[in-house]
This record gives sequence, structure tokens and C-alpha cells, in this order.
Amino acid sequence: MRDNTAATELLTWYDKHARDMPWRISPKDRKAGIRPDPYRVWLSEVMLQQTTVAAVRSYFETFTKLWPRVQDLAAASDPDVMAAWAGLGYYARARNLLKCARVISQELNGVFPNNRVDLQALPGIGPYTSAAISAIAYDLPETVVDGNVERVMSRVHAVETPLPKAKSGLTALAENYTPKTRAGDYAQAVMDLGATICTPRKPTCSLCPWMDICAAFRLGTPEAFPKKEPKKAKPVRRGVAYVAKRNDGAWLLERRPAKGLLGGMLGWPGSNWSDAPEPNPPFDANWTPSDVEVRHTFTHFHLVLSVQTATTDGSENPETGEFLPASAFRPTDLPTVMRKVFDVARDSLESD
Repeated sequence: MRDNTAATELLTWYDKHARDMPWRISPKDRKAGIRPDPYRVWLSEVMLQQTTVAAVRSYFETFTKLWPRVQDLAAASDPDVMAAWAGLGYYARARNLLKCARVISQELNGVFPNNRVDLQALPGIGPYTSAAISAIAYDLPETVVDGNVERVMSRVHAVETPLPKAKSGLTALAENYTPKTRAGDYAQAVMDLGATICTPRKPTCSLCPWMDICAAFRLGTPEAFPKKEPKKAKPVRRGVAYVAKRNDGAWLLERRPAKGLLGGMLGWPGSNWSDAPEPNPPFDANWTPSDVEVRHTFTHFHLVLSVQTATTDGSENPETGEFLPASAFRPTDLPTVMRKVFDVARDSLESD
């Protein structure tokens, strides 16, 4: 049974307090008949997966300036898109973004499907993203559940089952609040509630439109929810990154395989990443180890890289990678871990 009263209260709050975002149509504009662009909704939702709004804003604006339509993105080169994505992380999203754009452009005449089933058949669009596009772009009564919504539902109902076991139950609870009308505004409203009021720490319950129905508030322990299972310690892997600079200023770079971690991104030649990495320099040289290690955390492990540098006159024939002229090299095109390596290597080379 849907709780229409709670949804109405939340939408009233949202009409006054909706966050201003470059991909969002405001409640006022929606009421005036302005409809969201499915392309912008899709692009923002893919970017926002496991990434904060603050981090996504500038990337979204860059992408929509370079590629304002899905057809424009579909026609872009892979390296250009990967370079524009650099630093945002979870690079499989960028690869799937291109695949999806090309399917929509080439097979669907540039038109996004308007239902969850057909949306979910596209590359990189799973249950969450299909629900979000359906609700936000097409106002269909689909339930959108992200981390913010899980937190809100767990507190409103004081759910004792810890995450991630509680996910299906929290989704079922969320479905009870999703209205049949203004579903897009509601989906964004409940996410805004979690992001601005029902925050992980120090929620401002006195300003919450759902304070009266919140079981965790009545218990006086909102921060105790959602319950979470203890996290397992992440393993630590090690590796070696080799940074070579030619006398004319060119840098030796390689493009990583399309599949796998950092797939399709530019990077420095290096060893494998493991408990006992095997040295694998791209050519014989007087490689100089840096005193500073690079540390980076991925979803499933911590990485520690030692950085070795060398200068060359270009007479060597590297086993991997190609020299990129200084005029064509932009550190901002590198993923974050490779940019960290560059910063360490540059300091080492300048101090030699």
C-alpha cells in the first residue's frame, strides 16, 4: 500500500528545497511543462554511480559542452572520451557510456527507450539506472534506491537488518512511498532528503519533513541506522611504474587494455600488481627509484607503487608503449593513480 501522505509531504518540502544541479529540471520548470532530456539524465546517473555530486558537476558540464547530444558522444573517439573522464574513476562506466551512446545513436535513431525493460537491455544500464531514467526523464512510477534512499528508509522504519543484507527489504519499503504522479520529482526529493537532511552523521532531524513518521527519530538514535556488517580489511598489492622521458620532452606512455582495471586509459608501463610484483621495465636503462611511493585505493584493494624514472635519447626500442610528444601530453588525461605517479616522477626527474 502506497503512503501518499508521506510522498505529498516530501514533495512539498522538495518544491522549496530542491538542490540546483546542472542536469536537473527544477520543480517550478517541470510544472511549467519543461521536460528533462533523457540524454542528460542518463549521463548524470552514470557519472553519479559511486561518485559524489561535487565531483561530477564539472565533468558533466565538460561532457555536455563537448558532446551536447547522444549522437555527438557516439561519434566521439574513444581516447577523447576516456581523457575527458580521467580522474572520475570507475572507468568501465566510460567504456559502457560509449557503447550505450552508439547503440542508441545507430540502432535507436538517437532516441532513448522510455521503459525500464528496454533501458536495462542497453550497455551499462542496470536496475538502478533504468529506474532513475524511467522516473526522472519519463515520470514513470519506478522506485529509485541509492545509498541516500537506503539510509532514509532504514531510519524511518528502524530496520535492524544490516546492509548489504537489508537491500531488498529497503527497496520494498521504498516502493510503498513512490507516488504514481510526480515520480521523477519524488525520486530526486528522497535522494535530496538523504543528502542534505538525513545525512550519515549529525542528521538535522528538526528540519525533516518525515520527522513525525521516523522510528529512528522516536528512538533518539538516527545515527545508529542503517546497520552495517563489519567491513573486511582490503588487501594491499604492490607494483612498479616506469616513467621515461626523452631528451626532447616526450613521455613513454601506454594505453591499457580495454578490459580490466583502468581499461582504455593512458598510463605508465609497469609491472603486475600483486603481493610479489615482477620487475618489467619497458627497455634497458639506468632506472632510478624514487624515494616516494604512490598510494592509491581501489574498490577492492590498496595499491602501493614504487616509481622508477629514466631519461633517454630515444635510441631504445621500448617493448611496450610509445613516446608521446610533450605538446600532446596532458597529465589531466591520466587516471588519478597515474597522475600521482607523474607527480612523483616529475619531482624525481627535476631533482636529478
